[in-house]
This record gives sequence, structure tokens and C-alpha cells, in this order.
Amino acid sequence: MTSSLLVLASSSAYRKELLSRLQLPFEVAVPDIDETPQPGETPSATALRLAREKAAAVAAKLPGAIVIGSDQVATLDDEQIGKPGNHANALAQLQKMRGREVIFHTALCVWDGRNTNAADAAQVENIQTVVKFRDLPDEELDAYLRIEQPYDCAGSAKNEALGIAILERIDSSDPTALTGLPLIALTGMLRNLGVTFFKK
Repeated sequence: MTSSLLVLASSSAYRKELLSRLQLPFEVAVPDIDETPQPGETPSATALRLAREKAAAVAAKLPGAIVIGSDQVATLDDEQIGKPGNHANALAQLQKMRGREVIFHTALCVWDGRNTNAADAAQVENIQTVVKFRDLPDEELDAYLRIEQPYDCAGSAKNEALGIAILERIDSSDPTALTGLPLIALTGMLRNLGVTFFKK
């Protein structure tokens, strides 16, 4: 691997766990940015902008580092679905999504702090995942929420845990994208920067 510091620009425990699967040494730095969608901005544009802004904000504080930024926006009928924050909001989200397909846009940005040209420093990609939710009654949805309490997850479902039981189908080119950090795309971007994963 390159000797450059690898940094995850995120406070998410889910993204930290995913990145640790690559068995590369890395540090975590929390970006301080406004994550409010801009007026008229498409969901994919929001996710891509925020992933880039997160990476850029941390890269500015850590010159020479390779910084990973990611953001996810869930949408139903082109309406953005955020993190519920509490039980009532989560139940309302699941009631609205049951029996429906929800699109999750998971944007990734890898910022090469060794590149002095900011215009060329970033690799960005949006991985789209289509999730079909099961048509479940309120009692099951309420029970699920009380068990798992996924109030910090866009769409109110953790697919890597019990939330998988309320999903009917997941369609994506990258199985880790839905959890929050698309590792197939990430490893490709890191390889472009000279990062190696296997040593003899």
C-alpha cells in the first residue's frame, strides 16, 4: 500500500466497520459540513455533492492524505427520505414504503491529497440500489422498530441486521452500497491511487 495516510471522513459506525474489512490502516475524521439538500437538487446530485464536500473538508485539514467521503440519499417517488430520528417518524417511513420500491443513492468520493490540482484530486461515483420493501402490517413494523431502533438510518431499515426481514428484494451492482460504503467501487478507486490489498 502507498504510505499516504488513509482517512474515512465519516462519523458512521457502519462505514467504519465496512472499511475495516479491507484490512488497511486508516483513521477517522468527522467532516463539519451542512448536509441540507439544495433547492431543486436531484437525489443523486445531493449524494454526490455531499460525498465530495465531506472528503474535501477533511482533506483540507490533512494535506497529503487519501480521504474517503460517502453519502446516501434514499428516495421514494423522487422524494428524499432522510434519517427518521425517532420511533414515530420511522414508523411513518416504513408505512409509506411498504410494498414499494425505494431507490438508495450511495455516493462515494476518494480525494487524493497528494494531487496539488484540486480539480483532478477527486474520484466520484454514485451507486444506485433498488430495494423492494415487504408489505407488512403495522404491528410487525412497530415490533421491528422497537427491537432494532434504526433511527439513524435513512429509510429506517438496517439491511445488515434484522431489517433484512422487512425487505423483499435488493438490486445493486455493489452489495455493500446499501449499508453505506460501496466497497467494490472503493477498492477500484484506491487501486487507481496505487493502494495494494494483497502482499506476497
